[in-house]
Amino acid sequence: QVQLVESGGGLVLPGGSLRLSCVASGNIFVLGAMFWYRQTPGKEREQIARVATGGFATYSDDARGRFSISRDNAKNTVYLQMNSLKPEDTAVYYCSADVKERGSWDSIRHWGQGTQVTVSS
Repeated sequence: QVQLVESGGGLVLPGGSLRLSCVASGNIFVLGAMFWYRQTPGKEREQIARVATGGFATYSDDARGRFSISRDNAKNTVYLQMNSLKPEDTAVYYCSADVKERGSWDSIRHWGQGTQVTVSS
Protein backbone atom coordinates (compact mmCIF):
# COMPACT_ATOMS: atom_id res chain seq x y z
CA GLN A 1 0.00 0.00 0.00
CA VAL A 2 0.96 3.60 -0.59
CA GLN A 3 -0.03 6.57 1.52
CA LEU A 4 0.13 10.26 0.74
CA VAL A 5 -0.23 12.66 3.65
CA GLU A 6 -0.60 16.41 3.15
CA SER A 7 0.11 19.10 5.71
CA GLY A 8 0.43 22.86 5.88
CA GLY A 9 -3.09 24.03 5.15
CA GLY A 10 -4.87 26.61 7.21
CA LEU A 11 -6.30 30.11 7.33
CA VAL A 12 -4.33 32.92 5.72
CA LEU A 13 -5.01 36.56 4.94
CA PRO A 14 -5.35 37.69 1.33
CA GLY A 15 -1.90 38.40 -0.03
CA GLY A 16 -0.32 35.94 2.35
CA SER A 17 1.61 32.75 1.74
CA LEU A 18 1.36 29.09 2.66
CA ARG A 19 3.56 26.10 2.00
CA LEU A 20 1.92 22.72 1.60
CA SER A 21 3.82 19.48 1.98
CA CYS A 22 2.94 15.93 1.01
CA VAL A 23 4.90 12.85 2.01
CA ALA A 24 4.55 9.56 0.16
CA SER A 25 5.27 6.33 2.00
CA GLY A 26 4.69 2.61 1.79
CA ASN A 27 5.40 0.07 -0.93
CA ILE A 28 7.07 2.49 -3.34
CA PHE A 29 9.34 1.11 -6.05
CA VAL A 30 9.21 4.08 -8.40
CA LEU A 31 7.78 7.47 -7.45
CA GLY A 32 6.87 9.18 -10.70
CA ALA A 33 5.24 12.50 -11.38
CA MET A 34 3.69 14.29 -8.42
CA PHE A 35 0.78 16.69 -8.53
CA TRP A 36 -1.24 19.21 -6.61
CA TYR A 37 -4.96 19.53 -7.24
CA ARG A 38 -7.65 21.61 -5.59
CA GLN A 39 -11.39 21.39 -5.30
CA THR A 40 -14.17 23.70 -4.15
CA PRO A 41 -17.75 22.62 -3.40
CA GLY A 42 -19.75 21.99 -6.52
CA LYS A 43 -16.73 22.05 -8.81
CA GLU A 44 -14.54 19.40 -10.31
CA ARG A 45 -11.11 18.76 -8.91
CA GLU A 46 -8.57 20.71 -10.96
CA GLN A 47 -4.88 20.10 -11.42
CA ILE A 48 -2.87 23.17 -10.57
CA ALA A 49 0.71 21.95 -10.65
CA ARG A 50 2.77 18.97 -11.72
CA VAL A 51 6.41 18.11 -11.15
CA ALA A 52 8.23 15.35 -12.95
CA THR A 53 10.81 13.12 -11.33
CA GLY A 54 13.61 15.32 -12.62
CA GLY A 55 12.00 18.49 -11.33
CA PHE A 56 10.40 19.90 -14.46
CA ALA A 57 7.25 21.74 -13.36
CA THR A 58 4.08 22.83 -15.11
CA TYR A 59 1.22 24.96 -13.81
CA SER A 60 -2.36 25.88 -14.48
CA ASP A 61 -3.07 29.43 -15.56
CA ASP A 62 -4.35 30.23 -12.06
CA ALA A 63 -1.20 28.97 -10.37
CA ARG A 64 1.48 30.17 -12.75
CA GLY A 65 3.49 33.04 -11.34
CA ARG A 66 2.14 32.72 -7.78
CA PHE A 67 2.62 29.04 -6.89
CA SER A 68 5.76 26.94 -7.03
CA ILE A 69 5.88 23.16 -6.93
CA SER A 70 9.02 21.28 -5.97
CA ARG A 71 10.01 17.87 -4.73
CA ASP A 72 12.64 16.20 -2.60
CA ASN A 73 13.15 12.72 -4.01
CA ALA A 74 15.24 11.62 -1.05
CA LYS A 75 12.27 12.32 1.22
CA ASN A 76 9.50 11.27 -1.19
CA THR A 77 7.99 14.69 -0.60
CA VAL A 78 6.34 17.26 -2.81
CA TYR A 79 5.81 20.88 -1.83
CA LEU A 80 3.55 23.67 -3.01
CA GLN A 81 4.64 27.18 -2.14
CA MET A 82 1.68 29.50 -2.56
CA ASN A 83 2.21 33.26 -2.59
CA SER A 84 -0.07 36.25 -3.14
CA LEU A 85 -3.04 34.18 -2.09
CA LYS A 86 -6.53 35.31 -3.05
CA PRO A 87 -9.93 34.43 -1.55
CA GLU A 88 -10.67 32.44 -4.71
CA ASP A 89 -7.76 30.15 -3.85
CA THR A 90 -9.85 28.82 -0.97
CA ALA A 91 -10.25 25.09 -1.56
CA VAL A 92 -9.28 21.64 -0.39
CA TYR A 93 -5.85 20.92 -1.79
CA TYR A 94 -4.90 17.36 -2.68
CA CYS A 95 -1.58 15.88 -3.61
CA SER A 96 -1.30 12.88 -5.87
CA ALA A 97 1.49 10.79 -7.30
CA ASP A 98 2.06 8.13 -9.90
CA VAL A 99 3.55 5.21 -8.04
CA LYS A 100 4.86 1.90 -9.22
CA GLU A 101 4.72 -0.51 -6.32
CA ARG A 102 7.15 -3.36 -5.85
CA GLY A 103 5.77 -6.39 -7.65
CA SER A 104 3.51 -4.37 -9.94
CA TRP A 105 3.80 -3.83 -13.68
CA ASP A 106 2.12 -0.45 -13.88
CA SER A 107 2.07 2.87 -12.09
CA ILE A 108 -1.11 3.85 -10.30
CA ARG A 109 -2.28 7.31 -9.32
CA HIS A 110 -2.53 7.65 -5.55
CA TRP A 111 -4.18 10.46 -3.61
CA GLY A 112 -3.84 12.15 -0.28
CA GLN A 113 -6.77 12.98 1.97
CA GLY A 114 -6.65 16.70 1.27
CA THR A 115 -5.89 19.77 3.33
CA GLN A 116 -8.10 22.83 3.65
CA VAL A 117 -6.75 26.21 2.60
CA THR A 118 -8.88 29.22 3.46
CA VAL A 119 -7.96 32.70 2.29
CA SER A 120 -10.00 35.27 4.14
CA SER A 121 -9.74 38.49 6.07
